[in-house]
Formats: sequence, C-alpha cells, structure tokens
Amino acid sequence: MSLFDKFEPLNAQYVRLEAIDANPFAITFDHVLSPTEAMIGDSRILLLGTNNYLGLTYDTEIVTKAVQATRAFGTGTTGSRIANGSYDGHKKLERALKDFYGRKHAMVFSTGYQANLGIISTLAGKNDHLLLDADSHASIYDGSRLGHAQVTRFRHNDPNDLHKRLRRLADVPGDKIVVVEGIYSMLGDTAPLREFAEVKREWGAYLIVDEAHSLGVLGETGRGLAEMQNVEPDVDFVVGTFSKSLGSVGGFCVSNLDDFDILRVACRPYMFTASLPPGVIAATMEALHQLRARPELRLRLIENARRLYAGLTGLGFCLGPEPSPVVSAIMPNPETAFALWSDLLKAGLYTNVSLPPATPNGLALLRSSVSAAHTPQQIDHAIALFEQTGRALGMVPASAATHASHHAAASPSLSVTSA
Repeated sequence: MSLFDKFEPLNAQYVRLEAIDANPFAITFDHVLSPTEAMIGDSRILLLGTNNYLGLTYDTEIVTKAVQATRAFGTGTTGSRIANGSYDGHKKLERALKDFYGRKHAMVFSTGYQANLGIISTLAGKNDHLLLDADSHASIYDGSRLGHAQVTRFRHNDPNDLHKRLRRLADVPGDKIVVVEGIYSMLGDTAPLREFAEVKREWGAYLIVDEAHSLGVLGETGRGLAEMQNVEPDVDFVVGTFSKSLGSVGGFCVSNLDDFDILRVACRPYMFTASLPPGVIAATMEALHQLRARPELRLRLIENARRLYAGLTGLGFCLGPEPSPVVSAIMPNPETAFALWSDLLKAGLYTNVSLPPATPNGLALLRSSVSAAHTPQQIDHAIALFEQTGRALGMVPASAATHASHHAAASPSLSVTSA
C-alpha cells in the first residue's frame, strides 16, 4: 500500500496522455517572446491560453517600475504584514484600489485564490449561510469549506432559484451571503447581476462579486460587471485578482462596509501568508494606472474576443453562450479535447484543456483566452488553425470554411458599457 494509491486513476490518465504525446499539464515554454508568442524547443507558438487580457506583462513602464522597486526594497518581504509590517507600496496600492473603485476600504492578498479563500471563510461564520452559484470557481468553494457556514448552491445564473433559497432561509438566524462572479472562467458567460442585486435587496442578504475575469474587461472604466450593469452600490464586496488584466500576481477585496479593517486581524489567509514583494506591488500599481489611462486596450480586447468567437462559431464549434475574452469550445469528450489540443499545439497554437471537476456540467472544454495584444492577423491565424486541425479530426464540415471569415467580420460587438 502506498500513500499515493488514492491517486492511481488520475495517474493512469496522465500516463495515457504521455503515451500519445497529448499531456497539456507538462508543457514548458523555453522562452516567452511577448504576451502573444513563445518558443517550445525550436517551434514558435501563438499563445491563446494565458489570461493576459490587456497584454501588459511586457509593458516597458511596468517592467521598469518593477525593477526599480526590487532594487530599492529587495526581492521579498519574507513574512506577513501582520508579523513583518507593511511596506509603503502595500498602502499605496490599497489607496489606488479604493480610488479606482470609489470604495472606503481595500485589502490586498498575495494571490487571487487567497482573496476568495480569506474573505469568504472569514465573513461567513458557523451560524451564517453562504449561497453560491453552482458554477463558482474552485477558490470560492474552497473558501466555503475553510469556513463553518452552511453552504447552499443555487442554479447557475438563476435569480429565481436564489430567490427561492433565500425565502426558505428568511426565518433562519444568521447572515446570508451570496457569492457570484462577473465573467465565469470556463464558458465566459456573465452573471445577471441586476437581477441578483434585486433578490439580495429583497431578502437583506450581502453580495460578494468575484470580478477576477471582468476587471479591465467590462464597464466604462474597466471596473467589471457591477459597473457595466450599474449595480455597484448593491455589491458589498468586490474580490479580484492581479493575475489576469493586470499581468502580475495577487488579489484584493474592496468594500464600503464600516469596520472592514477588522478583517486584517481575523482573516487567516491574510494573516499567515507572506505579503507581496515590492516588485510585484510596483508592477501592479503601474498596470492599474495603464488600465485607467488606456481604455483603447479594453476596446481592442473586446474586438479580438468578438472576432475569435465569431470565427469559431462560423466553423461550427459549439461555444459558450456569449462572446467574452474567454472563448471555450465544447468538446464531445475528454479524448477529443486532448486530441484537438495536441494537434493545435503541433500546428503552433497554445490553448487550454479544461475538464471536470473544474468545468460546469461535466463538460470537456478547449478553452482559449484572448488578449488586447493579439493582432487581428493572429486571431485569424488561430481560427485557420482551428479549421485545419478540426477538419482533420472530423469536427469541421467542409462548408464551414467559406462562412468563418464572414462571421468574423459581421458579428456584433460585445458591449463594454451599461445598457
């Protein structure tokens, strides 16, 4: 008997993937050339699976600020802010986030995962009730497990189901905390946030919105879905990450609720984790500035997302319900997903394979994520590679090729402002 015997089914799957040279979990980029290209061995690869939404990872000013901060303050803080104190950059970043969101309070975490883990597990006590969208990210579910609240799942993007579940809890003691996302990371769909806000108000619940994939993407100034749907006053806590649109690492929470700062001495994932290094803080600060100063990045991102979504739809792929920077093709089974992923990589295109339990409804997905740094020519090249490899696997009908480019040109643009 081995301690690792429980993982044998998972290990067997990995072995099968390695045997057919189709293991997406063993990829190493030998050199990253830009936000959109990398080298694997001697092959130049177009990157379409990085979440680098605004393409800021190689921005000259951001890199310069990170280097300057590292030289001035060192490579790390070597401890938590509770134990080792805050650096000036931590405070400046929190002030910048408060200003950006127009909120009274902000709290920075070392990862986006920890932001959800910490906020959810700390806010929801043992006598409280968490109501989670069924398609919530793993970090949201893990936060609910770390805490001691009763957890109720409601049907994905279904305000009526949330209403029913809150009604059943109306006379039950304890706070009710609803958690939804702005853009869902697997299928790229958005939440009906206006309707959720109405339900939340009716039953006196609190609302947390994870804007990890919608920060820098949605809303007139890029604050996310709550801004786009004009419901920011109804959102009690916005949680997000720096690792998508801002191109670094870390997470945050902002709020207007009084006494918010007590979380700094109550939230274990905040208290017992080393704080972000000075270079990361400086890079994030500059990236946030770029997000605010360069709205054209967001508009270019949306146009690229629309172009890819329309092109793949024209080829006959079944995609998520709406165009967004997350463009996922629904595969008939995991084997097909791995085969298409492998053939695309060999042709020079990197995407993601996403499988249960990370995906909704047990779906196997080939997931792409678009960047503002992609050129229209790169998007069209990616569509052409999907056509080429998809046809070889019998997934793209011969008639689809003539329609794909037309769809890319004619599809309506994804809205970036409120209706």
